[in-house]
Amino acid sequence: MIIFRYLAREVMVSMVAVSGVLLLIIMSGRFVKYLAEAAAGKLDPDVLFAIMGFRLPGFLELILPLGLFIAFLLAYGRMYMDSEMTVLSACGMSQRRLVAYSMLPAGIVAIFVALLSLWISPVGISKATAILENQKHRSELEAMSPARFQTSGSGNSVTYAEKLVNDHKEMQKVFMAEMGSSAEEAGAPSDSGLAVLTAKTGEQVTDPDTGQRYLKLNDGYRFNGNPGEAQYEIVKFDSYLQLLENDTNPNKENVKADSLPTITLMRSDSTEDIAALHWRFSLPVLVIVVTLLAVPLSKTNPRQGRYVQMIPAILLYIIYLVSLNGARGAVEDGNVSPWLSIWAVHVGALAMALLLLFWPYVRLQLKAGRMKEGAKHA
Repeated sequence: MIIFRYLAREVMVSMVAVSGVLLLIIMSGRFVKYLAEAAAGKLDPDVLFAIMGFRLPGFLELILPLGLFIAFLLAYGRMYMDSEMTVLSACGMSQRRLVAYSMLPAGIVAIFVALLSLWISPVGISKATAILENQKHRSELEAMSPARFQTSGSGNSVTYAEKLVNDHKEMQKVFMAEMGSSAEEAGAPSDSGLAVLTAKTGEQVTDPDTGQRYLKLNDGYRFNGNPGEAQYEIVKFDSYLQLLENDTNPNKENVKADSLPTITLMRSDSTEDIAALHWRFSLPVLVIVVTLLAVPLSKTNPRQGRYVQMIPAILLYIIYLVSLNGARGAVEDGNVSPWLSIWAVHVGALAMALLLLFWPYVRLQLKAGRMKEGAKHA
């Protein structure tokens, strides 16, 4: 029991440290991406941490198996380097018992990963997706920043407002420049390339009959013409309505398989949902298989160095995970059954793990057989 607690503590401490570093790296990259979108006015800065919090379970379900795999390599590799494994072996610690002791912490991690992949992560992805969808459908004024030029989604117009008041519902000292088809819609001649509008105030209004959104400008001027030419048109207006870009189908729900509850995936016949379902069940299995792989791969010769086995072991893990991703893609395309793709990859990795575990015994048996044959011939 003392040996088990020692081994489990070494592995779990290493796993927490490795997983923490990997989580920090991945979340930092994703946070920088969202931060750039917030700086561009596409996201509200207030929702950044909520999105990252909801995406955390999805990151953990992929990071924990890799963290556990590296933890076994580091913890057991150090014990081989310090001859602790040699002492344990001399005291009766067999490879079979080492695997049994390793499977207990791996089982705990596998249960936690199962909770993440089957229940917690889909809820988090669903809520994060809902926040992102709400950000896409928020008003143009909510996406604007005061005293900053911002380009429209089509890239044909530029809008500037010196101030945003009344909780981002009203603009003051507005400037708009539109080119191409947007300029023609603004009232410029068909051969014109530019329409410029200035106004004291502006606000977004919605037509109650059609649901179309408009930018209403008050007390301003509209300048239409071609840059560099003397012929242009100036129009003074008290009120001006500018049609805003609407989604092609605002009522369409973009529901991904990863955000659906597991029970919903079980009832679905869609190939994408079937692939997502088998993927969720395969993640806990991934934890068990990588543990069986890590035990023989962690065996290190003190003369070779502590990190000699790390590179081929991590490459093997990458091949394993990439193969799983490829198998999921094949199932989503409807080209193959999940039992012949996703689970075939797991069976192949499990076969390799068992081969690595039992190869020393097989080699000893083969060597003993050759020695007996040689003794007979002698």
